Amino acid sequence: MRSHDVRVHRSDENLAREQQLAWKIAEVAVDPVEVTDDAIEMVINRVIDNAAVATASLTRAPVAAARAQAEAHSYRPGSTVFGATGRYSPEWAAWANGVAVRELDYHDTFLAAEYSHPGDNIPPILAVAQHCGRTGAELVRGIATGYEIQVDLVKAISLHKHKIDHVAHLGPSAAAGIGTLLGLDTTTIFQAVGQALHTTTATRQSRKGEISSWKAHAPAFAGKMAVEAVDRAMRGQTSPTPIYEGEDGVIAWLLDGPDARYRVPLPSAGEAKRGILDTYTKEHSAEYQAQALIDLARRLHREYPQIDAGTVERIVIHTSHHTHNVIGSGSNDPQKYDPTASRETLDHSIPYIFTVALQDGAWHHERSYAPERAGRPDTVALWRKVTTAEDPEWTRRYHSTDPAEKAFGGRVEIVLTDGLTIVDEIAVADAHPLGAKPFARAEYVDKFRTLADGVLEEGEIERFLEVAQRLPRLTADELGGLTVAARPGLLGPASASKGLF
Repeated sequence: MRSHDVRVHRSDENLAREQQLAWKIAEVAVDPVEVTDDAIEMVINRVIDNAAVATASLTRAPVAAARAQAEAHSYRPGSTVFGATGRYSPEWAAWANGVAVRELDYHDTFLAAEYSHPGDNIPPILAVAQHCGRTGAELVRGIATGYEIQVDLVKAISLHKHKIDHVAHLGPSAAAGIGTLLGLDTTTIFQAVGQALHTTTATRQSRKGEISSWKAHAPAFAGKMAVEAVDRAMRGQTSPTPIYEGEDGVIAWLLDGPDARYRVPLPSAGEAKRGILDTYTKEHSAEYQAQALIDLARRLHREYPQIDAGTVERIVIHTSHHTHNVIGSGSNDPQKYDPTASRETLDHSIPYIFTVALQDGAWHHERSYAPERAGRPDTVALWRKVTTAEDPEWTRRYHSTDPAEKAFGGRVEIVLTDGLTIVDEIAVADAHPLGAKPFARAEYVDKFRTLADGVLEEGEIERFLEVAQRLPRLTADELGGLTVAARPGLLGPASASKGLF
């Protein structure tokens, strides 16, 4: 890897295009290096993973609304949409599929200086691949670039520190991935990356307080913007330059300011794009920092059946700064303790998630969030005894660059009313590559089968899995098979309410 130094430049410094971060990203995208076998296998896994969580969300209101919007934009050759039967304009297909993938907060993650769901790159890149008649091998190359750029940006540039939503890294990575897919030149990708970034910087209020359905739409919007940015760049339209380093650019006014300096790691020429191998998926439908703590709660449920609302005095989860302040009590969001809060809010509340997993010894993507589950009196009583606290050691491990040391868990102290204190900890989720039960192909396939049960007919489940696992060998015509059709009668009308389209 090479480190690219990034700082703010005055306009009169006239920073050369070739020295700008957007150009360096474009250079990575045009590099014809082959995708390694292990990265190809992981791309297949993540295509299956995305489809699994999208399938499970097909009946949910945000997904139905986005699908209805896409269905109002029929197009040929066009792209497929999960749950729909036609072909649609690629930017709207990217939008609808992006919402379906993100709705349950149940696909892959990468956490470093920033946090992200790199699988959000797949819907826009796949939509363009289907529309433009590309092969499975070309799609794999595009996805590998999307993951690489997102992982590299996330390693170097914190957005949340300045209350900017993490999808600001997604617009550029998806645009770069589409550029690789289509074999575009460096200049065109450079302009697309700049436009995609410029149109996808927004505040992170979408993940704060009373979290709304926009949480699922935000990354889909970034993917849609990336598709449109590439289209404009291919027509010769240009972007604000330098988009990152300009004196009125993103870094100067939205991030660390005019004195900022970053070192962004990027593959050297001829170096394989292996960023996808640094990422990890979810066994549970909840924010990633909840994954390990759900597994710990399940274990404590088995080992200490006496734990309940009546026997617990308090529970303190000692964890990283990020977990404490984003999904813990350090956020100071009262909604995180509200039994009437939205699902989007509850899946960002570690006090709620830990309580339910501790009581049930399990976690389910629907039942664990049901209003009657959240409102159960004994759950509410125990939930309000759970707080989080930042621990410097867990913060250090969260930011560690050593994969063997990097951790997203915490230490739990449960003080019982009889004076007994139970202490246990977990570093990584069971499904993590270093966890107790790391996910491999069999687990991804099983996740798809589990989430598709009752949503797809058995023949459709097997058809999709067969197509997806042949991804690198798929012809352009076969690439249209990377979608799912719901069982007859499941979805009903396209949308309960009418919009503009």
